[in-house]
Amino acid sequence: MEHILLIANASAGTHEQEALQAALSVLQELSDVRIESTKDAEDLDRVLRENDKSSVVVAGGDGSLHAVVNALAHQQRLDSTPLGLIPLGTGNDFARGVGIPLDPEEAARLIASGRTTPTDLIVDDTGLVVTNNAHLGVGAEASRAAQKWKPRLGRIGYALGALSAGYDPQFVRVTVTVDGREVVRRRRVAQVAIGNGSNVGGGTELIPGADPSDGELVVIVSRARGILRRFSYVARLRRGKHHLMKEVDRTTGSHVVVEGDPFYVITDGEISDEPTTRRTWDLKVGALEMYLPPKSDVAGDDAGATAADADD
Repeated sequence: MEHILLIANASAGTHEQEALQAALSVLQELSDVRIESTKDAEDLDRVLRENDKSSVVVAGGDGSLHAVVNALAHQQRLDSTPLGLIPLGTGNDFARGVGIPLDPEEAARLIASGRTTPTDLIVDDTGLVVTNNAHLGVGAEASRAAQKWKPRLGRIGYALGALSAGYDPQFVRVTVTVDGREVVRRRRVAQVAIGNGSNVGGGTELIPGADPSDGELVVIVSRARGILRRFSYVARLRRGKHHLMKEVDRTTGSHVVVEGDPFYVITDGEISDEPTTRRTWDLKVGALEMYLPPKSDVAGDDAGATAADADD
């Protein structure tokens, strides 16, 4: 790597700045590093255009990664710009799912190794690029509820949001189609999740087995009804075992359509401004080169699930 553009959040606090310095010292041993702190999408777009020959490293969380990937897509540079991530966010769900070290200095060493992996992305019918995952239903309600707690409580805010949504969820009646196959038709569902990556909410494995380098999407549809089953779903969700319940369908594919009652969508941790009645998602295989650890180094996949965790 001859040149690295390191993009940081202009509003990063003192702790994040100190962590960034530790990571920066690692990268500067091997490369010429230019640091830019961006404050909005327009600023980000300008910085990327001015450094169009550099590898890009994002120092931030899932929202920062999402913003940079979409900016690169807008500039048609996804296939020509190696991308690294130094996790400095609250949730860091993409990093957790793919095994990027949460310690900034160790994450920088991963980038310094120079090893990249072809990484899948998702594009929805509005043109939005999804790096990690999208979901609707109870998960979206949890994220909406957590918005008021997250600034003060961090990851605990996600848990409070999940409890609130599980106690009084608003089910949506939708049809879910994956590669032309109807998973559910006009059924009331608690949750639909479309995963490139597996984690949400600061470490909850919402979509077990989702891997952004395996060339397929994982889709989870939950029909959990009744207060006991809903709380069972939430409890299993915290352990990554919810997909083994008999009310939960898990399938894979590359083209997903959800349509029906109005629903909000959470994309890479950010909720949509308005509800919609139809959304589609398409997988773009190997659309981006990212500095990721070898799969053998990533712990915690679906292999640990056993029949003992499933409902008869």
